[in-house]
Parts: sequence; structure tokens; C-alpha cells
Amino acid sequence: MAGVPLVDRAIGRVGAVTGEIAVNVHHGRDALEDHLAGRVHVSAEDVLLGTAGALGRLRPWIDGRDVVVVNADLVTNADLATAVERWDHATTVLLGAGATTLEPDLKLCGALMPWAAVRELEEVPSGLFRRSWRPAAEAGRLSVVDVGPADWFDCGTARSYLAANLWANGGESVVGQGCEVRGGMTRCVLWDDTTVGERERLVDAIRASDRITVLVR
Repeated sequence: MAGVPLVDRAIGRVGAVTGEIAVNVHHGRDALEDHLAGRVHVSAEDVLLGTAGALGRLRPWIDGRDVVVVNADLVTNADLATAVERWDHATTVLLGAGATTLEPDLKLCGALMPWAAVRELEEVPSGLFRRSWRPAAEAGRLSVVDVGPADWFDCGTARSYLAANLWANGGESVVGQGCEVRGGMTRCVLWDDTTVGERERLVDAIRASDRITVLVR
């Protein structure tokens, strides 16, 4: 995103608070394993496990340590380091952008989970909201902390992905390496080695290849 892979942005956020980092991979496994080799611990899934199942798979590696969880497709400038400094390491803390209650549509900037919560997770397909967070909230072992004014983008949608790229690039279109721009473009993202033809005028678009363009409307 804006010239930096999303997974590298996530690693940079977590790397500000710990030197022990694991990345869970499934889709695009081969490319990610090559990209991450020697940099972090890689946990590869043959079956998609979800966030809770992924942590369950990582329990032997975590081995009694508390955990900071972030999503690789999230782009935010929320202050993770300050939240970790204030954490009591006894309860699960969810970092929300403009929220203090646990809701399915919570704009999650990260989660701080003590080992006591992680060790209960199993290596089976499951999500943290249902498997861990909601029961913890009901038992008084979870809080949602508003991180204050923060930009937040879930890059799982084309609209948010485009907005995140423009935000990270100061509002300017993002042009990948090896691109050729002969026409015009406004608020666009061009992936590496793509072309904008002389007669083209792209607006609010993501050009993934010379055969694939996503128009964000």
C-alpha cells in the first residue's frame, strides 16, 4: 500500500512494542513465506482457522507470553505503544477508534490479550469475537479503550483500500514501479508495471493489471 506491503506496515506497528513477531498466513502462502523468510515467525495454515484458531495454533510459540494482535489489512495511525504501556496485562483490552463498547462493527485498532486468555484457544476454525472477547466481556475480563482521534482503514474493501492509499500518500495518486502514465488520472492506485493509455482518464480507480481495473463508486 502506497509502495509498502500491508503486512510490512503491520509488522512495523507491532515491532514498535515487541521484537517477537509472528505472522499467520493462508491466502498467497508461498509469496508471503518468501517475503517474510528470516524476518518473523511464520505460522502457515492449510485450513483457514480465523483469528482465534490462528492464536490457538501459535500457543506453543507464544508459550506463556502476553500477546498484541493486529490485522494485516488494517491501516491506522492509532498509538499502539502508549496503549501497551498502560496495559495491566491481566485483562483483555481492545483498542477502538472512537468506541468504548464491544460491538461487531467496532473499528478495532488492535487487541492486547494476556496469556490467560490465549491459552484457552484451540487450533480450530473460530473467531476471537465469539470465542474469546464476548465471553470475557460478560465476565468482566475485557475492556474497550478509545484510542482517541485516529485514522482507520479496513483494506478488505476496494473503497477503503483506495482511501488508505491516498491517505498514506498525502492525497496524491499512488503510482507503482515500472508504471507508464500517458493519459490522465485522479485519486488512483496503479500497481507495479501497469499503464494508463493516452486516451484514458481514470478517476477513483485501482489498476491491478493492464486487464483488471476496479472503479470505486
